[in-house]
Amino acid sequence: MKFQRTGLVAGIALTATIALTACGSDNDTKAETGAAAPSAGTCVGGTISAQGSSAQKNAMDEWIKAYTAACSSAKIDYNPNGSGAGVKALIQGLADFAGSDSALKDDEQPQADAKCGSPAINLPMVTGPIAVVYNVAGVEGLQFSPATLAKIFAGTVTKWNDPAIAAENKDAKLPDATIEAVHRADESGTTDNFTKYLSKTAEKDWTFGNAKAWPATKGGTGANKSDGVASKVKGTPNTISYVELSFAENSSLQTAKVQNGAGEFTELTAESAGKTIEGAEIKGTGNDLKLSIDYNTKTAGAYPIVLATYEIVCSKYADAAKGKAIQGFLKYTSSAEGQSKLKDLGYAPLPESVRAKVATSVAAIS
Repeated sequence: MKFQRTGLVAGIALTATIALTACGSDNDTKAETGAAAPSAGTCVGGTISAQGSSAQKNAMDEWIKAYTAACSSAKIDYNPNGSGAGVKALIQGLADFAGSDSALKDDEQPQADAKCGSPAINLPMVTGPIAVVYNVAGVEGLQFSPATLAKIFAGTVTKWNDPAIAAENKDAKLPDATIEAVHRADESGTTDNFTKYLSKTAEKDWTFGNAKAWPATKGGTGANKSDGVASKVKGTPNTISYVELSFAENSSLQTAKVQNGAGEFTELTAESAGKTIEGAEIKGTGNDLKLSIDYNTKTAGAYPIVLATYEIVCSKYADAAKGKAIQGFLKYTSSAEGQSKLKDLGYAPLPESVRAKVATSVAAIS
């Protein structure tokens, strides 16, 4: 099925209609601080430990700050140690839920189901546009086709003034300098999505497929986590990399326009990223909302390199109190109020049609 997008801005503007509840236990109202809980979710006390995607770190930090400020009995720890590490922690029983920039793989799903004792479900919670970032002195406004990006990251285009780059940037004064392509050194859902984009849009030039671990065999420099990638590019001339938009903005990095399936070189904005998410298909069943993104989107003005950052949770927890605590927090993150907090952090809030489906799935967690 296709999402019918009602408009990114409209989705942000919608307000929650669920009644205010206060902090404390499930049945306690205004028990601790007297502060109203986030208006779109039940404030539930308890301790939650989660691990995973560093791309969603800034979103999680903001959500945890807002939720625990209103609900002092809620203790939430999120370790942004990478999507691969988060999924492994969930499967090993070391995390209550995992943040991941990719949905569970076919071989991971049964392991997660077995550990949960119930189906593990993928809940897209953040639209994380992936920015192509670079540091080239005196050069602004670069743009790239999928083929040129594939050649750069595959190590077949190695100079900034290479004809392939020059042809797409006729007015740029490109230096005769060696390109240092930076990739994630740790397993990362951002890498999985970026390499999936390359494999879907530039198959001839990118022959490495997609994976959470960087799959190319030639050249490049590794950096750990999204913060590490952003810091490496900011501090190193003649670098290029990929990183979630919020980290690019926080580090004031140059971001490139990217050519979509319609042949347009498109600037990365919340609106242009939302146009790609609107074409996503649900591949999961029931309350599982695993998405398939069309990286070759021909929608006018669509920016094609986006990821859906998931929270991977058990549909039913053996510890009922734990399930209630997780549900309470995710009710807030999936609410219109919670999503509205993302717009100033470099993320694209979920279109309302997507958000409503996520909220329905969250309501079924027990």
